[in-house]
Amino acid sequence: MTHRPLANAGVATRHSQPFVIMPAFAHLPLGQRIPRSIHAVSCSLPSMRDVRGYEEKDPAVVKHMTSGYPRFVVHPFLAQLADEVARHHGLIAQKVWMVSSATMARRLAAHLGEANVIQIADGGAHSVAHPQSAEIAARAKSFLQHLGGFMSSRNAEDQLVSRGILPAAESEVPFAGDAAAEVRRHLRPAFPGTNDGDIWIANCGMNAVDAAFRAISEIQAPQGRTVWIQLGWLYLDTIAMLQKFTRQPADYVYLADVFDLGSLEKIFEQHKDRVAGIVAEVPNNPLIQTPDVARIAELARRHGARVVLDPSIASVFNLELLPHADVVAASLTKYAANAGDLTAGLVVVNPTGPDAGALRAILGKKVESLYDRDLARLAAEIGHAPRVLDQVHSSVPKVVAFLESHAGIREVFWALHPASKENYLRIARAPDAVGAMITFTLRGPLDRFYDRLRLPKGPSFGMETTLICPFMYLAHYDLVTTEAGRAQLAASGVDPDLLRLSVGTEPVEEIIAALAEALA
Repeated sequence: MTHRPLANAGVATRHSQPFVIMPAFAHLPLGQRIPRSIHAVSCSLPSMRDVRGYEEKDPAVVKHMTSGYPRFVVHPFLAQLADEVARHHGLIAQKVWMVSSATMARRLAAHLGEANVIQIADGGAHSVAHPQSAEIAARAKSFLQHLGGFMSSRNAEDQLVSRGILPAAESEVPFAGDAAAEVRRHLRPAFPGTNDGDIWIANCGMNAVDAAFRAISEIQAPQGRTVWIQLGWLYLDTIAMLQKFTRQPADYVYLADVFDLGSLEKIFEQHKDRVAGIVAEVPNNPLIQTPDVARIAELARRHGARVVLDPSIASVFNLELLPHADVVAASLTKYAANAGDLTAGLVVVNPTGPDAGALRAILGKKVESLYDRDLARLAAEIGHAPRVLDQVHSSVPKVVAFLESHAGIREVFWALHPASKENYLRIARAPDAVGAMITFTLRGPLDRFYDRLRLPKGPSFGMETTLICPFMYLAHYDLVTTEAGRAQLAASGVDPDLLRLSVGTEPVEEIIAALAEALA
């Protein structure tokens, strides 16, 4: 059954389990989870004052943020479990981080490099403790955020239940069958020619990107190839990963213009045989630009570099990218987990690539596996992706047409933007397979529009629920709020007041009406 907003809240059946339907685009208070699940990946930020307060850690705002996007906001279950681990091990004076595995605990401890950092394994839960220090804590949180190293909220929930701290886990109808096989069954048609040994399900999209980056680096570095190229403005944690974890600062190279393949070729020639790989989002976030991936792949292969492509913005189901990549790394939090209540990622090796065998052997040790209950939940949701995408693909062009025709809108970006429409259609599985994402800029004040808008406002995308956010404020607040930062954004063609809209499955007329009302 397709989820359609109702005039009044009620209870219905979705994916064979009870859930609450909220009124169509009713006001969502600050901090309300989207959806109304303890495991929701988004939360409401209804005003620009709330957005700024969240970024500036204003206590009046933060107190309402009981959860948020899992790599940015420590889930209350993780905080509760960390307190219990600290109490049980006599580490009350220490800061404890709950992490996804023993491997991640070792990586975090090594990254912090502190002599008194402690790794803890306790009943299947892995954590790292260090003395209370704002500086160390900031480094630890950034590391776990960038690389997708936090424990799953469902894992933490099960740990709390097993310790008698919670009475029971949140009710979910269990997936009946082999969850891993079900997820792979739906993914395999998106990657023809692969088998199970070419596909890994990760705990989140950033861990998938990190695993691909580290696996290729491990193969290329012994040959003196340590330079990585970032093509275009990418998602903030991918940028941070490349900036922080390339071998030395000079090994990170940024090419802002995804269409300037002449400059890309010059970068390859300048660095001779030192380029390890290139990372590109197809399309990218938030400008939704699609480069000529066939030409990029040809250039990279000619120069011995490897290619990592991330199709998260439009979804792995919409694009044929594997022939042009050595590795496809993506977020399954988007579109596959369309209810918005779990994070997951995907790594796929091109079986015809020159390093396919070596990558298979390495990636199995690099990927942080998805927790069993999250995998089961993903299996229950992924089969609904075609329905969600069909509705989204019907609605997005109508929303774009409205925005492009409105005097209050300056510019609209989407998969079929004239600047890269031809590049996109070359890799799209269907002409209308455009994904949910639209970004746009205003002619008028951001605050007035955003505060008046009745659409759900929060991070993430690719959900059944429509979501909008002032993306650059959430992703790059440090750049948005400084003169130097705004200059940096301008050099990359990014408007700091750009809005990112993910179109959901609600009636498109209601989405357009809400936008029109706010623009009036």
